[in-house]
Amino acid sequence: MQYQNTRARQRSSFSDSLERVARLASRSAVVIFSSSSCCMCHAIKMLFCELGVSPMVYELDQDPNGRGMERALYKLLGNSPAIPVVFIGGELIGPMDRVMTSHINGTLVPRLKDAGALWL
Repeated sequence: MQYQNTRARQRSSFSDSLERVARLASRSAVVIFSSSSCCMCHAIKMLFCELGVSPMVYELDQDPNGRGMERALYKLLGNSPAIPVVFIGGELIGPMDRVMTSHINGTLVPRLKDAGALWL
């Protein structure tokens, strides 16, 4: 009985974290879930700043619910590294490798323009 209660609480906590990620991801044209001490997170934030975008950044290591949100992101990404994770226009773009691929192949800037993050 105790095991079932624990599993139910874990599922509820996961659902809450997933809902919070979705809610936060839709609050700005560009949202980055990050960790303040992660060099890859720093690089992705710098990329957007150099493109002239002001992303909304959520530092998961500084959020009391950050661990749960990181687990939710991990599941959303199909068990690949959970941070940094980028959303543009409320749509999951993915971790660093997907963002960099999009930047290199020329699809990132048009996507940013479509989301209203860039005007030029």
